[in-house]
Amino acid sequence: MRTLLKLISFAGLGLTVIPSFLVFAGSIAWGTHATLMLVGTVLWFASAPFWMLGDGSRPTASPAP
Repeated sequence: MRTLLKLISFAGLGLTVIPSFLVFAGSIAWGTHATLMLVGTVLWFASAPFWMLGDGSRPTASPAP
C-alpha cells in the first residue's frame, strides 16, 4: 500500500512540474497546463502525507522543563 501511495504521489509531482516545461516549449496550451497542474496538485496532497508521516517510530521532542 505504501508503495502505491508513493507511485501516486510522484505521478502527481510529475504532473506539477512537467507541464510547465511543456508550456515553455510551446508543446501544450495554457488551459491544458492548468488542468494538469490542478490534477497533479490534488494527487500530491491527497497521497503524500500518508507515506511521509512514517510509522511513528521516530523520536519526539521532549517538552521543555
